[in-house]
Amino acid sequence: MKIAIYPGTFDPVTNGHLDILERALKMFDRVIMTIAHNSAKNPLFTEEERFELLKAATKKYSRVEVAIFDGLLVEYVRTRKAVAIIRGLRAMTDFEYELQMALMNRKLDDYVETIFMMPNEKYTYLSSNMVREIASFHGEVGTFVPPVVKKALQKKNKS
Repeated sequence: MKIAIYPGTFDPVTNGHLDILERALKMFDRVIMTIAHNSAKNPLFTEEERFELLKAATKKYSRVEVAIFDGLLVEYVRTRKAVAIIRGLRAMTDFEYELQMALMNRKLDDYVETIFMMPNEKYTYLSSNMVREIASFHGEVGTFVPPVVKKALQKKNKS
């Protein structure tokens, strides 16, 4: 069974993330979407909230697992017996950072492959940061995120 790890902060999960997931499912038998701890980010949603939102947003995909991990990604890939890391690329600015990460991961474990995937062009501008900002001003985010995420954003921004 070919397993891929799709790591991210997913704060929140967007339709762009789900588009990449659907593309990855065409290539792999199983995809583990894992919420990675990133000390450089200050997320709106807690890890548990992101876990529940991601589970709800992916429940229709039978070959998807949702998980949380902390530590080195290559070690997590190894423990899950995965063959690849999935990374979404929207623009050239994403590429430079993602290339550095992929090369470092390869240096740490040359068995681990990174697969770069581009979303549908309608999602190339979409980011979780933009969604959070629009939602904070009570803007309409329904075309950018699954309904469960839209509801969570509305609730979070009322408090």
